[in-house]
Amino acid sequence: MPLIKVQTSVAAPAKDAAEALLKQLSASLAKHLGKPESYVMTALEPETAMTFAGSTDPVCYVEIKSVGSMSADQTKAMSADFCEQIHGALDVASDRIYIEFADAKGYLWGWNGRTF
Repeated sequence: MPLIKVQTSVAAPAKDAAEALLKQLSASLAKHLGKPESYVMTALEPETAMTFAGSTDPVCYVEIKSVGSMSADQTKAMSADFCEQIHGALDVASDRIYIEFADAKGYLWGWNGRTF
């Protein structure tokens, strides 16, 4: 049920580096939310046409969604952690990364032919 999706204007990293980033994000998201990693989904969408502050310099938009509610302390910790991870992996400055946190109601999240 947790999802982290990274859209970025930068080129795709090498396959091994992309997979390493996705696995790192998956483990981190599970830990932050206290949910089993077996439910976590990650996605990386490189080379997306994007601007931020009127500039086409490297940028990222990150979506984090989860069934249930995330606290202010959790989102603050996740923002710091994921900005650092993404900066390290994709070389996008933290001040050019937006993160959207969204709580989902269980009946609005489907999986395996049913909803949560």
